[in-house]
Order: sequence, then structure tokens, then C-alpha cells
Amino acid sequence: MQLRYGFRLYPNGPQREALAQAFGCVRVVYNDALQARETARAAGLPFPKIGDLSKLLITEAKKTVERGWLGEVSAVILQQALRDLDAAYRNFFDGLKGKRPRMGAPRFKSKRDNRQAVRFTANARWKITPGGDLALPKIGNVRVKWSRALPSVPSTVTVIKDAAGRYFASFVVETDPAPLPEVEQVTGIDLGLGHFAVLSDGTKINAPRFLRRAEKKLKKAQKDLSRKAKGSNNRDKARIKAARAHARVTDARREFHHQLSTRIIRENQAVAVEDLAVKGLARTRLAKSVHDAGWAAFVAMLEYKAARYGRTFIRIGRFEPTSQVCCVCGTKDGPKPLHVRVWQCRGCGTVLDRDVNAAVNIARAAGLAVTACGARVRPGLVPAQREEAGTHRNGRPAVAEVPRPWPGDRKSTQPTDSRGQVPGLRP
Repeated sequence: MQLRYGFRLYPNGPQREALAQAFGCVRVVYNDALQARETARAAGLPFPKIGDLSKLLITEAKKTVERGWLGEVSAVILQQALRDLDAAYRNFFDGLKGKRPRMGAPRFKSKRDNRQAVRFTANARWKITPGGDLALPKIGNVRVKWSRALPSVPSTVTVIKDAAGRYFASFVVETDPAPLPEVEQVTGIDLGLGHFAVLSDGTKINAPRFLRRAEKKLKKAQKDLSRKAKGSNNRDKARIKAARAHARVTDARREFHHQLSTRIIRENQAVAVEDLAVKGLARTRLAKSVHDAGWAAFVAMLEYKAARYGRTFIRIGRFEPTSQVCCVCGTKDGPKPLHVRVWQCRGCGTVLDRDVNAAVNIARAAGLAVTACGARVRPGLVPAQREEAGTHRNGRPAVAEVPRPWPGDRKSTQPTDSRGQVPGLRP
């Protein structure tokens, strides 16, 4: 399987200028190819092939005065820009045919985009030096902060510049699955906002709410940005400051997702989650909290880590009534408003925690053998049936009859209304 490893880059001044030139050249070739295809589509002609675009927009363009500066960067990243455009068109048409989720049509790139990237393949002859630097053609040896070793020789490397002005190297690596020792425990996960995740064994993981906690600093950074004149250097500095504040929130959320998903995969042989309609929830009044939780990213981590470590990952349908069915007796009790966190089953009288009950039902809907014993439920008081209360044993009633106090009895401790009658008792 293919995995992507990302590391922080620290280019010096000349290297940053060379990378900015590479970003610009790739962007120009991409936009020129997109314009050529859109012109052909408007004229009713077939799309030009990659080979024809390469010859026209790279080889011939380097000989002109207007595009002569394309020869100052590696030709591999220019060729890769054409392949990226072809892949974007292919994904767009596959989405229209229903072969994959729908996505938008390819659009023109801008130098003001939050993300700039160039991709070096093996043909570019990039390498990792013995000193640990990343040697890129026509850029130089860029310092890398290695947080861990690569499991194998990477096939490509993508240099990325984000909105905060940080540089990263993203490697694509072929790895073999590394199964973990088998364990007996399985779990179902109910994702929420009050608690980020509730497991079927009753474990509750609180929601960190990284965005909510940093909201005050983000508000100040955005206010400072809005007060700067457009096009000024101070506005650019304020933009980078705001982008870095948002990047810290994103990094903290991603780190939380990685740590939690790794722990769950290591401790459980099978994991079941519910397929949530995140896009639909993001259009409600809970939009900010839904985006702050990042459920989709967390579930994606669970899925690929389960495939890597030999675990079973199951995704159940979003229309399963996990919050309406009692996990003890199976009685469907109907939908409940969000403020109801604890409810009592009408069938067996068990007092159920809403989230834990849903997690148990998610695991059962996925076919996992879980019991409600770990769901932290407690039996409630079940009213005895009339015929059961009247049964006799050894000539005596099974339930002793307690005389009801009369409304006029002064010794009665029952509360009375204005007429001196006990509420709920018939005279």
C-alpha cells in the first residue's frame, strides 16, 4: 500500500526564491494547458493530447522570448503539471459518470492560492544526501527536519508551501502491511459533539474543541488583518499571522486525531463507525462545531490504519436507528431530541446512556459480538403487573397491601391540594 509521509522544510533565502520561481512556472504551464483545452471544447474540437501540449507549451515555448524563463526550472515539474491537469479532468468526468464522488471542473490556478506545490518524480533525479538534506534540481540542498525514518525509498516528493508560509516535503512510499498481534476486543464508536467519541465499552473521549479554545486569538488576528490597507506590506504580514494562528489549530486537531485513532486501532481487532452526513450537518446551526470536530478526517485515519495493521474496519449506514433502539432488549423507542442524554427503555426498564447505547448498537449493526454489560447501564424500577401483584404463595399475598391514607387523616404525610385531597388518589 502507498503511504504519504510529510516533513518540514527550511529553505534559505535563495532557495525560497528558486521555489517561488518553480511554483510560478508550474502554474503558468497548467493554466496554459487548461486554456488550450477549454478553447478546444468551446470550438467543438477534441481535447489536445498531453504529448501535443508538452511540445507546444514547454518545448516550443522555451524558445520564445515570452516563455524563455521556463528553461530555468526543472522540466520534470512542468511535465508533471500537465499530468496533474489530465488527472483532474479524468476525475471530473468519472464523477459525472458515477464512478467516484463528484468534484468540480479543473480551474485556473492563482499566485494568491493558499497552497502552492510542485512534484518531483524519479526522473528529476532528486535525492536525500548523506547529511540528511533534500537535494532538488535547480534549487539546491534544502534542510529537512526528519521526525522519523522512511520505511522505503520514496518514488516522488512534493514540495508544498501553505498559507502560513511554511514549506513541507511530502513523500509517497510503498509499504507492506504490518499486522499487529490479534486481540479479542472489538468496539463500536459513536461520534458526537459533547463527547468526541464514545466507545461501546463505555469509554468517553471528551471533545478538545481546538477552534473554540483559540477563537479569541483568531478573532484578534482577523480583526488586525481587516484593518490593514489592501496591497500593503503590513496587510501581508497580518495575513501570515492569521494563517499561522489557524495552522496551529489545524495541527493540534490533526495530532489529536492521529493519537486517538492509533490507540483505538492497537487496542481493538475490529472497529465499527457510523457513516455520518457531515456535509448536511455542516449546513445547520452546528456547522462550526462540526467542522471543529473533524469527523471525516478521523474516520479516514481509522480506515487506512486498520488496513495497514491488519484490523477490520466497518462502516454502517447512517439511517440505522442506533439512538432509538435499546441495546438490552431491542425495543425501538422512537426518536428523541438532542437534549435527552439519558432515557429509560419502555420495554425492559433499563436506564440507558444515549451515546453508549448508540455505540453498542453500531457495533451490533456491524456484526460485532458485543454485549451491553460494558455499556454502563443500570436496571430501572419496573412497575409490577396487576396479576403479578395479586398472586399468592403459601396462602399469603406476594405483595403486602399498604392501606392508603384518607385525605382527612391528620397523620398522613402525603401532600394535599386546596380541597384537602391527595393528588393522584381517588376517594
